[in-house]
Amino acid sequence: MRLLALLLFVLTAGWTAAASAQAMPYFVDPSARDIAPDLSAVPSIRFLTTADFPPFNFRDKTGAIVGYNVDVAKGICTELKIACTIQAWPWQQAPQALADNQGDALIAGLALTPENGARFDFSDIYLGLPGRFVTRTSAVRTFDPEKLAGKTVAVRKGTAHEEFVRRYLPKAKIAEFPTEPEALAAVEGDKADAYFGDALRASFWLNDNPGCCGFAGEPYFRPDLFGQGMAIAVPIGRDAVREAINAALVRLKHDGTMDQLYLRWFPVGFY
Repeated sequence: MRLLALLLFVLTAGWTAAASAQAMPYFVDPSARDIAPDLSAVPSIRFLTTADFPPFNFRDKTGAIVGYNVDVAKGICTELKIACTIQAWPWQQAPQALADNQGDALIAGLALTPENGARFDFSDIYLGLPGRFVTRTSAVRTFDPEKLAGKTVAVRKGTAHEEFVRRYLPKAKIAEFPTEPEALAAVEGDKADAYFGDALRASFWLNDNPGCCGFAGEPYFRPDLFGQGMAIAVPIGRDAVREAINAALVRLKHDGTMDQLYLRWFPVGFY
């Protein structure tokens, strides 16, 4: 299954909100930047991805494969100074293509589930997926989750984020909605005091609805509820490829490249 189902994301020609001066947190060990991988067994990397997962991997107006994941893959190969190809597959076929040695690595949001872990090895996490609160702009600065008792929190029904609110804010009133945009619109319309949900999806909505609302409080990283984040899958036993990718990810974070890509593709920062 996909790590994220961004079916409601509408790709626009430009973003309406200014990029936040906000860097990504470290998801890799910053002390590991000097590790030199053995590239004798990795003369090139054949990356597989899909073409239907904006803004991560999709086709632009010219038909070229672009997106955050595509830029990360290119950055890895540039950092390692090796040849790189990126080939798009239909989502349902991409994992099997990797298993069949049609590529060396899959960068397409494959979930880190036990089932996928039995089929593939994974790189280090390169993008975390926190849960976050959203409030009206006027309430952002004074927001305190401990003061939500008796207040209404909008959530998408049946999600891990709803479970989080029920578990840790038992005195809050939960308003369930079928989709994230409907839950967020409840905050915009003063029908809820706050929203809690997937920060990435919320960042897209905030970009399309500037002025009314903003992220409030800190991001919540709960791998047991919200997933571990995004990583690159490689065939089991291809340790040289995995280690080379990990080394490149550390260096790309250290030199600022990962932060630049994050701000380019996610100008409404969700950390």
